[in-house]
Amino acid sequence: MESLSDIQIGQIRKDFPILSAKVYGKQIIYLDNGATTQKPRVVIDAISEYYSEKNSSIHRGVHFLSEKSTMAYEQARESVRNFIHARSSNEIIFTSGATGSINAVAFSFGEKFIKADDEIMISGMEHHANIVPWQMLCERKKAHLRIFPFESNGELDPEKYKKLFSEKTRLVAFTHVSNTLGTVNPVKEMIHLAHQYNVPVLVDGAQAIQHGHVDVQDMDCDFYVFSGHKIYGPTGIGVLYGKEKWLEELPPYQGGGDMVDKVTFEKTTYNILPFKFEAGTTNFVGAAGLKTALDYITSIGIDKIAAYEKELLVYATEKLSSVESLKIYGTAKNKISIISFLLDNVHQYDAGMVLDKMGIAVRTGTHCNQPVMDYYGISGTLRASMVFYNTRDEINRLYEGLLKVRKMFHKDH
Repeated sequence: MESLSDIQIGQIRKDFPILSAKVYGKQIIYLDNGATTQKPRVVIDAISEYYSEKNSSIHRGVHFLSEKSTMAYEQARESVRNFIHARSSNEIIFTSGATGSINAVAFSFGEKFIKADDEIMISGMEHHANIVPWQMLCERKKAHLRIFPFESNGELDPEKYKKLFSEKTRLVAFTHVSNTLGTVNPVKEMIHLAHQYNVPVLVDGAQAIQHGHVDVQDMDCDFYVFSGHKIYGPTGIGVLYGKEKWLEELPPYQGGGDMVDKVTFEKTTYNILPFKFEAGTTNFVGAAGLKTALDYITSIGIDKIAAYEKELLVYATEKLSSVESLKIYGTAKNKISIISFLLDNVHQYDAGMVLDKMGIAVRTGTHCNQPVMDYYGISGTLRASMVFYNTRDEINRLYEGLLKVRKMFHKDH
């Protein structure tokens, strides 16, 4: 698979204004992309242009600006449909983010299909956003949450997953890629197995969408969610993909303007898809920014990005593994460019603060993954999450920074 050249990476880095910033007098090294990615100039400009040239509420006006804004919004929906290869634009719902999308399904699906003693399955490596909404649903409906575990290397156990299915299983939800361990789960096989039991599947794609090709039809998932800010787009915009057959059946989870067909004090009927799930004034500017981000990624090539990030992962893993007393959590055979680690006897916050003074931004803490930390018996990790605008030189500086951290906190050196 063709990768990106050093020359291309150099040009790409110029597209991201913040990468030229300095922190404490040092060139910033941004390795916190798992939390949020930086934005290319074209996305920043697209948002500014929207507010300057076509800002108007969508779907409600016959005047020029409203029609122009509506067109941009629906073009964004079509871009998302094409990017994830959904069958119809009716299957693309704009939300506030992956968290908002999961909560939408948890409420709507739960209201119609979950009753007392039913079971919902999730994996043991889920982000809190794919745990808490299901817990809330189970509490509301007196249902039960079932957890299928992962192994010490960060891979899910397919046999334990299979054994957890029962006649009470109503829904399975799991992450496409772990935000802490970097594991790329075998989602297609897992979905196929769930469908053998006639159980629908929600896939959390928040950490997958920016790292490789996503095809929801080939995957055959029933629901897929992701956030715009993870894929170089604005914050406050996300996507809920749902098979049309499910979205037709599910009740809306929010009421208000634009999601209605006819409103009387006696009864309200709902709008057609996808508008049934988009109540109120949506983040239409964010949708336009997301479209620009997807177009930008497409112009570079998601497969080239994936190949380059794989090279970065291999290089970073080798460098960090050579640091004495450093332990990596998450060593799955198939993973994306995330490395969670600890330096022996150095608290992750202390290490993170020292690295920050060197201009190196990494994430510290639990990464909204407390059950994963409990599994390993730790309070948190440092996490370096890399994307296609990161370089080997930046990894070298992280390596050198960690050597300095180790020297500071180990009296024997």
